[in-house]
Amino acid sequence: MVKIAGGDCGRDDCPTVFTMPNSGMVAVQGYTVDRETPEGESVVSIPAKVLLEAARALGG
Repeated sequence: MVKIAGGDCGRDDCPTVFTMPNSGMVAVQGYTVDRETPEGESVVSIPAKVLLEAARALGG
């Protein structure tokens, strides 16, 4: 994974958005949201500014 937006979650500076090369997918590391999800999925919250930073990094 390649970080494209946000901080360093390992240093208490979450959230972070990553690209996953060769898959066309984006991964988000954020704060857990209390909501039931299907097996293997989760919902996290991130500030809109981090999502916009990620969109700019992706050329959007």
